Amino acid sequence: MLATDRHNIILDLLSKERSIKNTELVKILNVSLETIRRDLDTLSKEGLLQKVHGGATHNTKIVETPYSTRAFNNISEKIELAKIAVKYIGEGDTIALNSSTTNLEIVKLIKEKNISVTLLTNSLLIANEIYNCDNINLILAGGIYSKKEFAFLGQVTADFLKQFTVNKCFLSVGGISLKKGITDFYIDEVLVEKQLIDISEEIIIVSDSSKFENNSLFNVCELNKINFLITDSNLNPTIKDEYLNNGINIINL
Repeated sequence: MLATDRHNIILDLLSKERSIKNTELVKILNVSLETIRRDLDTLSKEGLLQKVHGGATHNTKIVETPYSTRAFNNISEKIELAKIAVKYIGEGDTIALNSSTTNLEIVKLIKEKNISVTLLTNSLLIANEIYNCDNINLILAGGIYSKKEFAFLGQVTADFLKQFTVNKCFLSVGGISLKKGITDFYIDEVLVEKQLIDISEEIIIVSDSSKFENNSLFNVCELNKINFLITDSNLNPTIKDEYLNNGINIINL
């Protein structure tokens, strides 16, 4: 097994369990204790976890990982989110999707269910997924291309989006908290997300449960600007109740 594959498995386990022992990782990954220690050293230096005596814990401060890595993390949760989200997409809707691995799963289901929509996105991967679908009218927002995110980002892209209006916007973001609202990692992403919010009649956040009560660097919007949140069934019930008590609607299985 390649080191990158082990790292993805470790991060996926920590997103669910929040902590794990070295001895458990040795059994799961079938490698030596020294290999596990080296893997944890690497991930700790990248800010993706916190090393503790005998193991590691989830890093409470979320750090953005490359798209190519995120694509293999929390796959079952992303599919779960997509199945919920597609219930809110109807025939003839105009929808906007920012660049994310979760939104890619939503698009796959739109394609599978043959729902006729107009779809506005800045994601090259989403566009590539549906470029030949007769049921989807695709609008790809251009601009400066990010090879890391496989998407067009920044002010040029945001300016392009200003000329449109859509029924619904599905945003996947870096962090969600009652105190700081919706946040994300990079200003070029945030510029696009803010513009998508401005042109959308309904704003829906789609993010896995690990994003809750974590903050990224840049503010996208306050929670009162969104219509509801979609997340997975792993969300702590206490967190869900706290959001519901503050008037924030959360939908999960």
